[in-house]
Amino acid sequence: MSTVEQPSDTTATAQAARTAHDELMQSADDFAREREQQIPAFVRTHPEYYKKQFKKIGNNAGFSWTFNLWAGLLGPIWFCARSLWNWGLSFLILETFAIVQIVRGLFGDLAADAWARIAKIEGTLELRRQQLAAAIENNTDKIDVYRRTVDGLENSIGGIRLEAQQLESTGMTLALSGLAALLVMKLIQALLANMLLEKRFSDWLSDPSIARGMTPKHIGLAVGFVTMILLATVTHYSFPGVLPWLIEFPTQRVIRLTSIQWVEDFFAFAVTHGEVFFDIITRGIRFVLDGLELLLVQTPWMVIAAFIILLTWLSAGTRAAIFSGAFLSYMGFLGFWEKAMTTLALLGTAAVLSIIIGIPLGMFCARRERFYSFIRPIMDFMQTMPAFVFMIPVIAFFGTGKPAAVVTTMIFGGTPVVRLTVLGLRGVPEHVREAAISFGASKWYLLTKVDLPLAAPSIRAGINQTIMLSLAMVVVASLIGAKGLGEDVLEALQYANVGQGILAGFAILFCAMILDRIVQGERK
Repeated sequence: MSTVEQPSDTTATAQAARTAHDELMQSADDFAREREQQIPAFVRTHPEYYKKQFKKIGNNAGFSWTFNLWAGLLGPIWFCARSLWNWGLSFLILETFAIVQIVRGLFGDLAADAWARIAKIEGTLELRRQQLAAAIENNTDKIDVYRRTVDGLENSIGGIRLEAQQLESTGMTLALSGLAALLVMKLIQALLANMLLEKRFSDWLSDPSIARGMTPKHIGLAVGFVTMILLATVTHYSFPGVLPWLIEFPTQRVIRLTSIQWVEDFFAFAVTHGEVFFDIITRGIRFVLDGLELLLVQTPWMVIAAFIILLTWLSAGTRAAIFSGAFLSYMGFLGFWEKAMTTLALLGTAAVLSIIIGIPLGMFCARRERFYSFIRPIMDFMQTMPAFVFMIPVIAFFGTGKPAAVVTTMIFGGTPVVRLTVLGLRGVPEHVREAAISFGASKWYLLTKVDLPLAAPSIRAGINQTIMLSLAMVVVASLIGAKGLGEDVLEALQYANVGQGILAGFAILFCAMILDRIVQGERK
């Protein structure tokens, strides 16, 4: 019985396999036909040509050698009109360089700078010849000096004239090298065009929001942009000085002066009408700063050292605690202890205030995309604007001294804790939150028992980055009256005291390492 039924089962299995294979092939054919039907809507021009080329590219797993004549002739205009802007701009830069060489070689005055130098030297030479003639007439002792000067200038003119002649003779070589580079670029663009367009077509099939090329708007934009870049660049490099406004922006001094006056008027108004507000902020900073200075500077050094070592041991282990003790000993034996504690008080004030403001702000922004989109450019401005620039309004509002240094440090170092708090809370798996909600978790329980514990690594990283960036402002803050280790570094810069600057710099480094180990300790 089994020997009779076995062929029947094998036949059924083979039939099922053939049916599955036929269905798979039919599905593939249907997909290929549907894909081919979408090509005219994407390319808009020469659909039959692109159907053939796309099919050839799709059937080959490697690089398919295809040649697009129009892409080679039009170059960057073709790529930009097809919305391949990244490639179009790259090819535009290379083609512009090649065209500049061609135009300079054929029509440009390659020796213009050399002839200008000769004209300048000839003016000086004429003056020296007159001085030599007067010296000979009066028979003074400067005859030999003037004669050597005249001979030297004449030799310089001869050398520069020879250089100018050599430059003028290289014009055809420069033009031919530019032409060769341009032809190579045209060939590369013609070979890559179909493959790049086919890849964009595949992306467009899965994402119809991707722009299709060869619309009148894209063609006009591509032609206008490429033509403007080519004309401006070729004119500037091949015929320098023909259009002066290509070098100097056509502006007027009154615009700058008026803008400066507007800014000064704004800050004068803010300082006058916001005096009470800025006084409140200054007193709050003073309260925290005085408390930390009393704790770190006035407390016996043994107590502070033992506390820091113990805290490092609890956070990062025995090895880190030993290193912390060594770093603290370095500061003490070299006489940096008081200034290091002052630096930590200043840093601690800025970091504490940044953390107190930053973490709640990050928690608020994590579930409010619109508000986060509003403050994100502000944080970008705070991080990218040079510290010396935003020190100017800080001094205008808070004067010089430690409160101004704290505010400057907060502006520079306060944004990472906000960003990483938002990142950590948004990275909490949604299914975990849904599970907690399904078991009846309240919003407070969800925040304190689910969101914050899971986001804690990211938040700790934000706190660490805020502390490190705040410590990086130690030297800059010393410029506006902050005391501490930054003062020693600044003094070393002013008087070229290499030893003092290096030793104080190491003390700042050790403060950073201690704080880093405490905040980002290995123990969980």
